[in-house]
This record gives sequence, structure tokens and C-alpha cells, in this order.
Amino acid sequence: MSTLRPPQIAILDASIAAVLHRLDLQGLAGQRLFITGGTGFFGLWLLSALRALNDEGVPVQACVLSRDPDKFLSRHPQFRAQPWLDFVTGNVRDFALPERKFDLLLHAATETSMAAHADPVNMFDDIVLGTRRVLQLARSCGVRRALLVSSGAVYGAQPPHLTHQPDDSQAACNPLLPSSAYGEGKRVMELMGAMLQRETGIEFLVARCFAFCGPGLPLDAHFAIGNFIRDALYGEQINVQGDGSPMRSYLYGADLAVWLLYMLVNGRAGESYNVGSDEGLSIKELALRVRDVLAPGKRVAVLQNAEAEPSVRNRYVPGITRARALGCAPWTSLDESLVLSARYWQDGART
Repeated sequence: MSTLRPPQIAILDASIAAVLHRLDLQGLAGQRLFITGGTGFFGLWLLSALRALNDEGVPVQACVLSRDPDKFLSRHPQFRAQPWLDFVTGNVRDFALPERKFDLLLHAATETSMAAHADPVNMFDDIVLGTRRVLQLARSCGVRRALLVSSGAVYGAQPPHLTHQPDDSQAACNPLLPSSAYGEGKRVMELMGAMLQRETGIEFLVARCFAFCGPGLPLDAHFAIGNFIRDALYGEQINVQGDGSPMRSYLYGADLAVWLLYMLVNGRAGESYNVGSDEGLSIKELALRVRDVLAPGKRVAVLQNAEAEPSVRNRYVPGITRARALGCAPWTSLDESLVLSARYWQDGART
């Protein structure tokens, strides 16, 4: 991938500036933070928020685990030579533990590509063995508080009578299906956090993340919203691969970063928080929204015939009661998210 251009970096910075002060992040001042999963979509936004905090006089030291820090820094030059940021090179399963102390841990490392899902055994091992290694770091490096980034997949299929999956749901994925490897792995990760807290007193909490949007989300992967933006910008029509009936919601990347950093410091120990937008819409409605915002008049093609109203609708929409009680909310509208995403990719394509 090519290096980010200054206009793209400006979009990231402006997005963070628009929401950074929605919550009080002063509790991060003077903290030493270890991050896994710090060089993907989540990491791009988390590091953008930490960069803004340091620039504003809220000193936070961050150390990021990455298999290839140089590749990340060549793509994202705004993070080069930052005195508050350094990297540990390695794989989450077996990286060398740093010989220094950290106050906080944010564990977000998980491969979610289609290729990863095609190998459920390796995916499960990455989550469980990776978490085991990261929690070894928590024990040896003095971590006092850890946020484990989980997924709404732990709930399994959302019951058709629920428009929003509640924070306190006891639903679970089906362990008899190999396709449950991701959700089951995350459930084990959460259990490991609970056992760590009981054994050591290290506080842990869980962010169960749903679906997201914004700059940094690929346009050519398995994310419907990214594919629709690509089609709106460059295609002859916007293609909906299924029947358009599944219900989804999307939280903007800048909002996500502020939520996670605030939860890390202020969330209740031993608690889980759904993380995402509670504005649900169907995939077809999403495609139409992308069309109306980015490419008025362009055709939307639903490639599979749909019933007028499916008898059982696939839903993946969180209830965010606990997050809202902390002061978190979807601050960036979906329409604004689409505009910023399109501008980001267009600025990257310009010569």
C-alpha cells in the first residue's frame, strides 16, 4: 500500500479533533500503555487519538506490538519519530516480553480477514495463545488494568425478536460449528481475563465490538460498507451481493478510538461493553444511503432476489446501554462517515 498523503492525514486528525473532547481522557496522563493490534484499522485510529492527546499536553507513552513496524511507519509517516511511541516486533503468540513496566494494556490483536476465517483452527489458536502471551506480559510488566477487545460474535446469531443485542445477553455462538472459531476464541479470551483478575488482582474489562466504518477500512475486502463506497466512487453501479436484508450498524473510527481509550481508564472492572452504533439499517438501505450521499443517481443492484419482508432477518446490531451510561455515543453521523471515507480514499488516489 502506498504512503498516506498529507490530505489523508489531515482527515484523520480533523476527525479525532471533532470528538476527542467528548469525554475526559485526562486519566491517561502519565500512563504507559501496551497495545496489540495497533497497526490495523483499530490501531490507526487509536494511535491518531494518542498522537492528538500528546500534542495537547496529555502525555501518554505507547508501545505497540507489530510483526512489521517499518511497514506500518512507511504507510503512516505521521507516527515516525514520535517520542511517545515505540514498537516491539513479533507475533502475538510468542513475542519477546519487554523488560520494562506498563500501567495499562489494550489487547486488540486479531486477524479478521476472509483468509483467516477460512482456517478456523489457526484463528482460534491465534486468539487463545495470543491472549495467553499478552496476559503473561500483564503479569510480568506490572500492568494494573487491561481492556480486552472482543466481538459481538461471542453472542452467536442474534435472536430474530431482538432489534438490538443487549450488553447483558447470555446468548452464545454454537460450539458445534467450525465457523464459530472466532466467537468462541473471543469467549475464551474473556474468560482468561476474568481468571487473570481473580488470580492477580489486575483489573480487566471487555469491549465487544460490532461493525465500523471510516478511513483505513479497505474498499476491496469483505466489508460491505467499503465495497459500496468503492462502487459509488469507481463502479458503474453499486452491487449488493446478497438480498440486502441483513441488519447492521456502523460506528466511525474516531468515535471508536475515544470510546476504547475512555473505557480502558474509566470502565467498570469485570464488565463487558458493547461497542458500536445502535442505528440499525439493512444492507440494502446502506447501499441506498451510500448512493444518495456519494453518487446520486447511480444504480443500486441487489444481486439476489429478496422477500418483501424476510421471515427471519439476520441482525448484528448492538444495544449500547452500558456505553451510553459512561457517556459514549455515536457522535459522527453515518452520512458524515461516508463523506470522510470517500474523501480519504480520493485524496490517496490523487497524484
